[in-house]
Amino acid sequence: MKRVLGALIVALFAAAAAVVTWPQLFRLEREFPFAQAVSLRPLLVGGFAAVALLFLLFGLARRIRAFCLWVALISLVAAGTGAGILATRGLGAETLPEKDADSIRVMTWNTAGPATDAETIAETAVAMQADIVALPETTMETGRAVAVAMGERGTPMWAHVDRYEGPDTWDANSTALLISPELGDYAVIESEAGGTSNTTIVPSAVAMPVDGDGPIVVAVHAVAPRTSAMDGWRSDLQWLADQCATDDVIMAGDFNATLDHMARLGVDDADLGRCHDASKQTGNGGIGTWPTALPAPLGAPIDHVMATSSWRPTGSVVLSSLDHSGSDHRPLVVQYTRR
Repeated sequence: MKRVLGALIVALFAAAAAVVTWPQLFRLEREFPFAQAVSLRPLLVGGFAAVALLFLLFGLARRIRAFCLWVALISLVAAGTGAGILATRGLGAETLPEKDADSIRVMTWNTAGPATDAETIAETAVAMQADIVALPETTMETGRAVAVAMGERGTPMWAHVDRYEGPDTWDANSTALLISPELGDYAVIESEAGGTSNTTIVPSAVAMPVDGDGPIVVAVHAVAPRTSAMDGWRSDLQWLADQCATDDVIMAGDFNATLDHMARLGVDDADLGRCHDASKQTGNGGIGTWPTALPAPLGAPIDHVMATSSWRPTGSVVLSSLDHSGSDHRPLVVQYTRR
């Protein structure tokens, strides 16, 4: 009887390990609680490694050795699989190539509203030579202040914003987008909440080129996958995938989703719609952008810069030097050249 019970527990543990390590296999990557569990994949890897070590020690007792060794083996396989996935996405690249006349740089930073001051944002964007700056949770007032501060530093920018009206002054109701005049004139498409013409609860800004040869630019903010907002979160990811349907799109912002959550939302070999994740392509796909309370290698890569095949990423960097600036997100910067 004890052997049967032990075998049943081992089988259930193996099934649970498989689901949380690779929920895509079971089409559960956007379902509670698996979506939340896989977000912090590095912590899952560490947890399974700890379980493996613990049960190897327990296995020193002869009477439960077989049971403990099976649990340890399953844990080691789960930890190794998770670590392998992180390694294929990239475990850290800290430099960008030299910027030339054919390059553009895209920066995204969820500023957490007033937690990050305009001067800090401007200094960072100018230092990174950004041509496009996506700022979720940033008001028009702050966006304009950033644009002015960048102009004073010799980097003029046009400021755009999309905002949802509401009874409160929640800064997540706004997403600011700064675009260099060198890319031409842009206009933000008028939108409304509800998931038909925009993301559902917090806004994304879609900027269309009025003249010039710049790409369509989407400053992204998807709602977080809280238990009360799972339907909206899934709708947001599908809406964002739909924005990447043309040949010349760059998307940047807080997707509140990792690449695991985007499974089956890509077209052909792309990650989301026809967009490819630049961090994965350039060696940073496994580095966490949230929360700053965790070291970057242990965090969740939920902030992304993506583009269609018209653009080739040549480098990316997650900036950990600003972890104490106020926001709980890290800035992400990507350099592109047009194909």
